[in-house]
Amino acid sequence: MGQKTNPISNRIGITRGWDSNWCGGNYAEKIAEDYKIRKYLETRLAKASISKIVIERTLKLITVTIQAARPGVIIGKGGQEVDKLKDELKKVTKKDVQINIFEVRKPELDARIVADSIARQIEGRVSYRRAIKMAVTSAMRVGAEGIKIQISGRVGGAEMARSEMYKEGRTPLHTFRADIDYALAVANTKVGCLGIKVWICNGEVYGKKDLSPNAGIAASAAQAQSQNHGRGDRGGRRGGRRGDRRPAENKAE
Repeated sequence: MGQKTNPISNRIGITRGWDSNWCGGNYAEKIAEDYKIRKYLETRLAKASISKIVIERTLKLITVTIQAARPGVIIGKGGQEVDKLKDELKKVTKKDVQINIFEVRKPELDARIVADSIARQIEGRVSYRRAIKMAVTSAMRVGAEGIKIQISGRVGGAEMARSEMYKEGRTPLHTFRADIDYALAVANTKVGCLGIKVWICNGEVYGKKDLSPNAGIAASAAQAQSQNHGRGDRGGRRGGRRGDRRPAENKAE
């Protein structure tokens, strides 16, 4: 079963939470509105390397959380682009919209960003083997436990469609506690569409995980801050030691 179903939907409630957090009446209308919002943002912010769009609702407010590798493209100079985006989304939804933007610290470990990057490279006539192998090596270098990439279609302009798969490390699809990120991207080439599927394993989750939409981002930001503080302390200590040594050396001379 782990091979057949989408690895993300298969792990909802275990290692993943929902990307749309709301409940209430007019279910079909709200789902259609969520789809419109996502489609609009993905088209409008194609250069921002979007990883995830989380939509939360109250009675009169829609909160859209965008996770992207290049948040500067979304924010713009002095936050002008965000204000424009809010106004545009208000026209689409006819409701008040609040936008939160978070940076993805390690885009090499995000399946959506990796898949889109490979698709854009193939559209730009880069060799598919080179694009995939670069993505695999960079993901493993940054700290992924495993990565698997499949490309399907008229690969390399061949007359007959085929599938090719590239793997490194481990991607256990049947292990529900495995934190597996999955994405599908489409490259529109001269000879037809190529489908690119990416699975990235980021280790295993033990105990109860916080499944709120921005929990992972908050944790990674806190970790990055603690690492930066640690570096600052080390630098201070080293400086102190050097300072202590110099007078001793001078006396010896």
